Amino acid sequence: MIATRLRQIALLLFAIAISGIAFFQLFARVYNGFPANLVTALVAVAALFIVLWALLLKFQPYASQQILPCVMLLTAIGTMMIARIDYAKNTSVAYRQLIWACVALVLTCIFIIALRDYRVLRRFSYVSMVVGLVLLLSPMIPGLGKEIGGARIWIGFGSHTLQPGEFAKLFLAFFFAAYLFNHRDQLAVGGRKVAGLQLPRVRDMGPLILIWFASIGVLVVQHDLGTSLMFFAMFVSMLYVATGRGSWLIIGGIAFVVAAVFSVKFFAHVGYRVDGWLHPFDAAVYNRKYGSSYQLVTGIFGLASGGLLGTGIGQGHPGLTPLGNSDFIYSSLGEELGLTGLMAILMLYLIIITSGLLTAMKIKDGFGKLLASGLVFTMAFQVFTVVGGLTLVIPMTGLTMPYMAAGGSSLVANYILAALLIVISNEANKPEPEGELSNTMQYEAMEVLNERNAQKKSREARHSHSRSRTRSDPRSRSDSGSDDAEPATSSFPVAVSSPSSPVPRSAASDPQAGGQL
Repeated sequence: MIATRLRQIALLLFAIAISGIAFFQLFARVYNGFPANLVTALVAVAALFIVLWALLLKFQPYASQQILPCVMLLTAIGTMMIARIDYAKNTSVAYRQLIWACVALVLTCIFIIALRDYRVLRRFSYVSMVVGLVLLLSPMIPGLGKEIGGARIWIGFGSHTLQPGEFAKLFLAFFFAAYLFNHRDQLAVGGRKVAGLQLPRVRDMGPLILIWFASIGVLVVQHDLGTSLMFFAMFVSMLYVATGRGSWLIIGGIAFVVAAVFSVKFFAHVGYRVDGWLHPFDAAVYNRKYGSSYQLVTGIFGLASGGLLGTGIGQGHPGLTPLGNSDFIYSSLGEELGLTGLMAILMLYLIIITSGLLTAMKIKDGFGKLLASGLVFTMAFQVFTVVGGLTLVIPMTGLTMPYMAAGGSSLVANYILAALLIVISNEANKPEPEGELSNTMQYEAMEVLNERNAQKKSREARHSHSRSRTRSDPRSRSDSGSDDAEPATSSFPVAVSSPSSPVPRSAASDPQAGGQL
């Protein structure tokens, strides 16, 4: 056990050391000194990470320890690049990002202490649905919502803005996991077979159709392509995990294609992004007043100038790329860290995603399995859409890289997501005591017992109601005969046991031992 703890703290200290080296190079090459405000904030963040690790040892001792160092490295690398762009543009976004990181770490510590059992979230499934929808639609409230960059996904408080959709994805993930866990049996029932594929029943497709319309509504009302795709993809992936039927993926893919074709034809902002994806270097698309490919092309040139090893920290020009510290931070990092640095960043994401998938496979609780897989797929989908959009694999969606892009809403929400994965992994890795049921098995056994008790009470109520009707109806008493009538005898021979030939106890007590006495 001591060796495991030493290995865990060594991972965290290694992440702190790599982060310190990156910031040391940045300050030495660009700032020619050590800014007091940034250094103080960095020390506070490092101290909070160590406090979080200590709390994990106490309250979540069996949790996965690979997630925390990876989250720290991603946060440090992203903040380092934000500070690099701050120097080029004379801004102070990096300091605000570090303050948000402190807030996220404090909330994560509280979350780790307070949420001992994640299954509590299942009790608030419909409350989570209402909260998630309210957060998702709150930018449409007049006077509260703000439109930035053509998308109305922000709410403003004075000079500060908040993106509620980042928190809505967590609450909707709670609701999806609880709903699919409660209705997995009905959704798993197959309908007609078409071309060898078992399709679901028509009446079970209501939730998928509802989420599809909700995603289209977000796209139409808020002009937010990334969020609408993310919610729909998250629900379809969790639906597949709950039922194990590939037909749901095919139906979801068909619905996605239909929505994409519809959006391209009827919504100009989606059509512009498709044009920028297909013809980014076309002069008409590049010089377009609205929806031009200027940002995308600039990011592509930044990636190309980085080459294999990059220009080095502080030696490139990432400030030339619009939104280089948020939507295009991956391009900024590719310019100064090169392809090698980008592959290392993707490996950090892959470690987090793999840890989450292993947790989903090992956990025995169905709700935890769905929740972990949904959260992990949400992160994987975000990373894929951002990287795919910048490398011309798919159109740009407007999503940002988790833990790296500038923005307090995204940072806090993704830290809570990581905390949820850590809490679920603690239950998945917890050894089961010999001779005792695990917490998951006890929870499921209690649910089965409660369901059986409810069915038994329902049968007893129906039986008592039928008996009362029989006693109140004189015709039923006369038809049923006297209570003293002899019971009907069977035409089959009955074996009667005698004292000289006793029946074994096992045969009398086991109904499957053969025959009734």
